[in-house]
Amino acid sequence: VVTVLLGLLFFLAPGLAFRALRLQVKPEKAAAIAEGRGRMSGFYLGVGLCCILLAQPLIYMALGFSWLFTAFGRLLSMMSDGANTPFNWVSIVVELVLAALPLAFAFGFLP
Repeated sequence: VVTVLLGLLFFLAPGLAFRALRLQVKPEKAAAIAEGRGRMSGFYLGVGLCCILLAQPLIYMALGFSWLFTAFGRLLSMMSDGANTPFNWVSIVVELVLAALPLAFAFGFLP
């Protein structure tokens, strides 16, 4: 559900979503909004809705591993790009929780 809500936020209000993520689009690069609305909302809405509508463990596994690799990418950036900020620490905790819940369902730890 959280993934679908994030997808809707990127789809309907990409500027607001970018501000929430502390990202800024340059006025001369308005195509960056299309990345948020297309690529980011498409993934979040597609996988999130498939999980809700189909309720298959393997789809939940795909969602969980996607969030897990998102957290891994953020950790890698924190270590190698100097992005060790409080915002990134909070984000990585949220991403790990969003990874753990669908993975727990996929592996049978949650009914």
